[in-house]
Order: sequence, then structure tokens, then C-alpha cells
Amino acid sequence: MKLENRRQKVAPLSSFVFRLGRYGLVALGLIIVSVLIGVIGYHKFGGISWLDSFYMACMILTGMGPVVEMTSPTAKIFSSLYALYSGVAFLSITAVIFAPIIHRLLHILHVEEANN
Repeated sequence: MKLENRRQKVAPLSSFVFRLGRYGLVALGLIIVSVLIGVIGYHKFGGISWLDSFYMACMILTGMGPVVEMTSPTAKIFSSLYALYSGVAFLSITAVIFAPIIHRLLHILHVEEANN
């Protein structure tokens, strides 16, 4: 996932769109892994159904908050750790999605012109 430096020309639009797709797939992978961690943890430690575990994991990962109250100490610890992880994951996934866009904008502004 190498990006061009300031001495290189701005990548053509087709390369940029391909790069957006690659970064999007990486972000999607991170989302899937994060949701799976939450679903399995809530099902195992919280004792809730798979569907409710999925719902809970998605709500926590997006920052909306818990849906089901955790009653056991183990479930509360998992829920707390998953909430902390989700905050970091959300910011990291957002950075992965926007990295090629921000890089392209900054690269367009700072590309060095060749001496004629």
C-alpha cells in the first residue's frame, strides 16, 4: 500500500480509484474482524443469542452504546474492554478509509514542478 512521494507525479484517476478500493477492502476486513470479536465475546460471556450479540457488537462498534445490560462480572469486563477496543478501532478504520483521499489532496497541493 505504497503511496507516491512529493517528487512523483499525482497518480492517475484509475490508480487512485484502485487504491481507494484496496483501502476500502482493508477497512471492511477490520470491521468484519471487530464485529466477530464482539459477537463471539457477547455470545460467550454475556450469554445472549447470536443475533442479539451481533446487534450489541455493531451498536458498540459504531459508538451508539449498549443495548443489553450485562449482569455477570465476566460479561461486564468483556463489555468494557470491547468498548475501549471499539473506540480505537473506529478511529483507526476511519483513518484507513480517508488516508488515500487526504494523501491525494495533500499531494496535489505539494507536488514539486519539474524544472523546464
